[in-house]
Amino acid sequence: MPSTAIIGTGFHVPDRVVSNAELTGLMDTSDEWIVERTGIRERRWVREGESGADLARRASEMALEDAGCEAGEVEAIVLATLSPDHFFPGTGVFLQRELGLAGIPSIDLRAQCSGFLYGLQVADALIRSEQYRTVLLVGVEIQSTGLDLSTRGRDMAVLFGDGAGAALLEAIDGGDRGVLSTHLWADGRHAETLWAESPSACRHPYVSAADLDAGRHYPTMDGRDVFRHATRRMPEAVETALEAHGLAASDIDLLVPHQANLRISQMVQRRLGLPDEKVVNNIERYGNTTAATIPIALAEAVRAGRLEPGDLLCMVAFGSGFTWASALVRW
Repeated sequence: MPSTAIIGTGFHVPDRVVSNAELTGLMDTSDEWIVERTGIRERRWVREGESGADLARRASEMALEDAGCEAGEVEAIVLATLSPDHFFPGTGVFLQRELGLAGIPSIDLRAQCSGFLYGLQVADALIRSEQYRTVLLVGVEIQSTGLDLSTRGRDMAVLFGDGAGAALLEAIDGGDRGVLSTHLWADGRHAETLWAESPSACRHPYVSAADLDAGRHYPTMDGRDVFRHATRRMPEAVETALEAHGLAASDIDLLVPHQANLRISQMVQRRLGLPDEKVVNNIERYGNTTAATIPIALAEAVRAGRLEPGDLLCMVAFGSGFTWASALVRW
């Protein structure tokens, strides 16, 4: 049975930088308030006309170049997002079209902040089962166009940014290198704790004037409850992955946590007893890009020389659903 190696990474964020100071002109907030509670100083938002498929294509092209591969070598696409360009079809087929890859399968996943790791399990399974040798895995989000940019929506609006990250995965023969394991969980009892109530196919019509007037199309969150669950589930997910291989937290060479909130990442780091140099944090520059946070952070870490052959990479996420996940990769 082959193993799955990450042979290339890439990312792309819009060139529009939105600082905390800019948000103070739209809502009752302050730079100090945002930084203290989230660690975010700025984020990237798309300009009019930019699409998720555009962001995903640029991230994918970077990953392909990093791997020394041509687009035509990709045999399948797995794309994770909670913000598709259209209600249907999924963004994956638009990325496929952008890359000129007609005919190959494209799978869209909706696992929110855990989407990239859910997608990694799917891509790894496709490769291990020998259906495909080369799979493009992408996380992409455009959050900015769906936020309530008023004081009513400030708790969510200050958090989110736009961007895309990609990883090119390839089958390799045996050895200790590659994806060691992925671990996925979900608990739908908390679905309404972090969600967007509308549009909903349960309604007739699925979005109404009343929904718009009430702001039900904007995301909402019980921040304290999410924080409480995230700081419990993320360390547990890492510990489960380590235990599956008889490893300890001290064996981790680099931890890439989902960039939801700097305080969450710091609490996870403390529970695992990891020093700063073993943890990636870039939330202060990009905010929470949901399914794209882990691949963006991974691509930046690779370019900064923070991973060497043989290093143990751990990735962990928690988000809406609730969903959470972890993965171990021998670089």
